[in-house]
Amino acid sequence: MARLLPPESATIEAVAHEIGVGVATLERWRSDALSRPARERAWTAAARFEAVLTTAALDEAARNAWCREHGVYPQDLAQWRQAATQALATPEEARASPLQTKQDRRRIKELERELRRKEKALAEAAALLVLSKKLEAIFPKDRDEDA
Repeated sequence: MARLLPPESATIEAVAHEIGVGVATLERWRSDALSRPARERAWTAAARFEAVLTTAALDEAARNAWCREHGVYPQDLAQWRQAATQALATPEEARASPLQTKQDRRRIKELERELRRKEKALAEAAALLVLSKKLEAIFPKDRDEDA
């Protein structure tokens, strides 16, 4: 029974049934994907994280064997580990302080109030322009000057 690559490692039959395609179609897709060089295969963020977790406890020889088996360079694995570490470190630093959040909300309200005021002024100016054009159409300036 053929299995898909980790981290899912599900059987082809199970995946074919789950996504509603034939087993032969899925096997053809799999062989097409495996025929491409490993560098061209896309690793999802979840798969990269799973690879980092899987290889974290391995010694260098076992890690290199895992990399050869899965078509990944050890330096790629090191980059993925560094990216995961940075991603886990930044949320606390990126979070805004309660004071900053309050100031931001206040600033947003001020900007929204100013925007509403300007929209009303623009609508009023547009109405006055339309009215002045209608007035001009009813009472042309040429007749006023002749009289």
